Amino acid sequence: MTTAYNPAARHEIKTWDIEFRRNSRRTLMARIFQPQGAGPFPVMLDLHGGAWNDKDRFANVPMAENVAASGILVVAIDLTLAPEAPYPASIQDANYGVRWLKAKAADWKGDPATLGVLGSSTGGYVAEMLGMRPRDPRYNAHALPGAPGIDATVNYLIARSPISDPYSRFQQAEKMKRAEMVQKTKNYFVPWESIHEGNPQQILDRGEAVSLPPLLIMQGDLDDNVLPAQQEKFAASYRKAGGDCQLEIFKGCEHMWVAQPGPQTDRAHEMVRGFVARQLTQLRRAA
Repeated sequence: MTTAYNPAARHEIKTWDIEFRRNSRRTLMARIFQPQGAGPFPVMLDLHGGAWNDKDRFANVPMAENVAASGILVVAIDLTLAPEAPYPASIQDANYGVRWLKAKAADWKGDPATLGVLGSSTGGYVAEMLGMRPRDPRYNAHALPGAPGIDATVNYLIARSPISDPYSRFQQAEKMKRAEMVQKTKNYFVPWESIHEGNPQQILDRGEAVSLPPLLIMQGDLDDNVLPAQQEKFAASYRKAGGDCQLEIFKGCEHMWVAQPGPQTDRAHEMVRGFVARQLTQLRRAA
């Protein structure tokens, strides 16, 4: 792997939308954030949050633009929402998205061998599930026409405020009397028992055999949606299982701090770029 990346570089970027795949109700789209230059560029798949019920590929545009401008081909995809289909539909989309992007990346001056995943909130949950179970036949449900040999393994995961333990987050929503969040969780985990089967923290607690790509978690210390203690427990469990997990706490920040410009948002952007640079260095050394 010889793809170069300088996290301090600045590129002009070009953006456009293309069809990603179709679910039972609508066409899911992808937004391409392509650095301008000769390439090849490292590749990142962006997964949106929205409590499994809301949002789309535009949810993380400021982060995607900042990362792409440093010289990374970023592709943000729509995910199937819970009212359309429950767990594991969004993870199936993400699994397909990894394979689809590996097949497409070279067309956009990207190096598929460098692919990593960025996920925000419930997108972080999807990223963790995808990274831990890349070959799960349930998640590989959507065949990729013309490229059956491509797998969904990834080089790294970056998760901002991820729902690393959806059952604990559900209990927190009940405690805070957030009826809408309680219902959105019930919309996604159908049957309800799947909140335990498809739970990153509980998967590690059960000692399941999983993949453990290097993981960066960025968490606000004032988040009362996903408590910092939950992330600390997950990071410790990930490391105990043999994975490399970097947990960074952002002082004075709530769940969605990166939605607003400011020093802590700038810090998050810089941290993402630096983490990617380190992972690519490791890939080059291993090549």
